[in-house]
Amino acid sequence: MGDEREMRILETPPMASSRTLYDEVGGMPFFEGLVDRFYAIVAADPVLLRLYPDQADLGPARRRLTLFLAQYWGGPTTYSDERGHPRLRQRHFPFEIGPDERDHWLSAMRSAVGAMETTPEAAARLDAYFATTAEAMRNRD
Repeated sequence: MGDEREMRILETPPMASSRTLYDEVGGMPFFEGLVDRFYAIVAADPVLLRLYPDQADLGPARRRLTLFLAQYWGGPTTYSDERGHPRLRQRHFPFEIGPDERDHWLSAMRSAVGAMETTPEAAARLDAYFATTAEAMRNRD
């Protein structure tokens, strides 16, 4: 898959129906809870924590991820309104993301999803996206 096409897929969800995953999971509170759980794991994981330039204040990163995920899954466009196009690989390229970082990130996100109350179908859609995205962000062997 070409890099440009792959990024469009990662940054624009498939629209199977008029009801979005954002709506199905309960909107912004779901994504806030998901990202809060994820960052609680990040804060305790030295492999993940070293990817954050400001390890003492993960708040801005937490906010960006919340807004991105909410927008990706059909919520408000606040992320793009504030930051422009997501450009996921470009934004993550300065950070050394190898298999270990990818695996820790995916494990943390899967744990966060598992802690949320949602349908098995929604959890599976989230997991499929996170697995693909985690590998796409890998920029080191």
